[in-house]
Amino acid sequence: MRDGFIKVAAATPDIRVADVTFNTQQICRMIDETSKKGAKIVVFPELCITGYTCGDLFNQDILLEKAKEGLLKAAAYTKDKDMLAFVGVPVALDGKIYNAAAALNEGKVLGLTTKTFLPNYGEFYEMRQFHAGPSCAGYLDFNGEKIPFGPQLLFEAEGIEGLVVSAEICEDVWSAVPPSIRAAREGATIIVNCSASDETIGKAAYRKSLIEGQSARLICGYVYANAGEGESTTDLVFGGHNMIAENGILLESAKRFENGIIYSEIDIKRILSERRKNTTFQPADDRELIRVPFHVCVEETPLTRTFPSRPFVPGETAERARRCEEILMIQAMGLKKRLSHTRAKSAVVGISGGLDSTLALLVTAKAFDFLGMDRSRIIAVTMPCFGTTDRTYRNACKMAVKLGTSLKEVPIAESVTQHFKDIGHDIDDHSVTYENAQARERTQVIMDIANQENGMVIGTGDMSELALGWATYNGDHMSMYGVNGSVPKTLVRHLVHYYADTCEDQELAEVLYDVLDTPVSPELLPPKDGKIAQKTEDLVGPYELHDFFLYYFLRFGYEPAKIYRIAKYAFAGEYGDETIYRWLCTFCYRFFSQQFKRSCLPDGPKVGTVALSPRGDFRMPSDACVDLWIKNLESVRES
Repeated sequence: MRDGFIKVAAATPDIRVADVTFNTQQICRMIDETSKKGAKIVVFPELCITGYTCGDLFNQDILLEKAKEGLLKAAAYTKDKDMLAFVGVPVALDGKIYNAAAALNEGKVLGLTTKTFLPNYGEFYEMRQFHAGPSCAGYLDFNGEKIPFGPQLLFEAEGIEGLVVSAEICEDVWSAVPPSIRAAREGATIIVNCSASDETIGKAAYRKSLIEGQSARLICGYVYANAGEGESTTDLVFGGHNMIAENGILLESAKRFENGIIYSEIDIKRILSERRKNTTFQPADDRELIRVPFHVCVEETPLTRTFPSRPFVPGETAERARRCEEILMIQAMGLKKRLSHTRAKSAVVGISGGLDSTLALLVTAKAFDFLGMDRSRIIAVTMPCFGTTDRTYRNACKMAVKLGTSLKEVPIAESVTQHFKDIGHDIDDHSVTYENAQARERTQVIMDIANQENGMVIGTGDMSELALGWATYNGDHMSMYGVNGSVPKTLVRHLVHYYADTCEDQELAEVLYDVLDTPVSPELLPPKDGKIAQKTEDLVGPYELHDFFLYYFLRFGYEPAKIYRIAKYAFAGEYGDETIYRWLCTFCYRFFSQQFKRSCLPDGPKVGTVALSPRGDFRMPSDACVDLWIKNLESVRES
């Protein structure tokens, strides 16, 4: 349970219809198997003690009595197992039969959650045998003990903050108002579903979207266990379509038509963090639901779920293309509005032949097309100086010409040299003053050209640079509209690549591909043998690592120790533990110390869920102390 991870399982046992003894044995076998794998929450299908397809046999006392006996055996089997298990069972009470999910822990039946919505249409006729559960939960005498009985029971883990589990049964989640809504509003972070949903054409896709959607709507983990092979096939086939989802993301899914167990880890801390940030997630005003304590040990949870190493970049090619097209559209539409509103006659872009300025120029061209303005009113300015290489210079010029913009060259070496004389700086002293003087001179040049041309300076800096403060204050840090300000570096690369792939201009595409092959560099130090001498990632670290850190730090509020833990999984075989630790320390220090640059960012369009705008997504004082985060990361070494 360290870092909030809890291992869960959805299990579909082999069953025989109405053979309670056999079914109970199979359930116990899977309880044993999941316990050995470290699962703390285990969910079985609907009515799996008897089989869902017993039909009118549910009216037979012998079956109901045997089901109770089987349930008690399964409960007793959990005595030495460190888990909370949910098993589907029919329950007879006061002349009625209820479809229930029994919660088992430490050898006892803790409670019986009843099914609220009984399907009585299509292939389902549950109302023939069952009654809907009561409108609110109460207590019943069960095997000599008084236990909770009814809908929306909350099972709260003792000593584990935020681990609250509630059950619903099959059709409940298909209804207009699922019982899990109330349970989540009262604190349930994991919803389990004991289900018997048959297979028909197209149903699996809908079922998947339903479970993903419910976990997203309720900001919860969702564990769905479905009936499988062994149920009667008189009219229906059940595929064992088990799923584990978390806040809209499917973590694990079973192969249909094969009984078995799936596992994953649900991140309770992530769920709680998301709920705290989401002001539309409204907790219930009163606490009416029955709360039942259960116990599982707090221990290390080995992780089997995956964490994409490039969380900003979709892994699937078609989806990545759709994402790139959408982002380019958002960027261009944002700039279109700003140009139109200010009645700008031109746009000025400082181009270096690097990735960021390339993307800014492409976006500007797209915005001009939307406005019906001639691209010649885009003034692409190249400003060679001490660190400019022939490769980047040629690419910048070729690109500007191929896009139909007006290329303007303003060499700045002479003016920067004069500036060094003015302030008494030795030109051979290649310190930060040497570098930043060039960046600020370039900004002054394009700002003044914009004034001359009744235009706007289009910012080129990306979100990764802003997170690290890798920008010269009042240099490349400043513009009149920053189109790349919420695009991370790892995504900038794919946006340029997508444009090259789809532009239908072979010469332009070749230039863009060469830009993609060029090392990321501010080119502020003199070249060595004509090649770039200053590689950004050698100085601040790999951008794929920093984007990973940024995503989990901002999107889910993960502490550095947890980010370090999952980064080791995500980058296994790519970066060693020491490398990850080193650059995560760098990220923390730079993120906190450089906030003052982000506090006065120019406007720019938000394109994703993670953004750094001081007016919207992230508001942090410029003098916040990093010590707490660094100590949290250092605790990893101490442990």
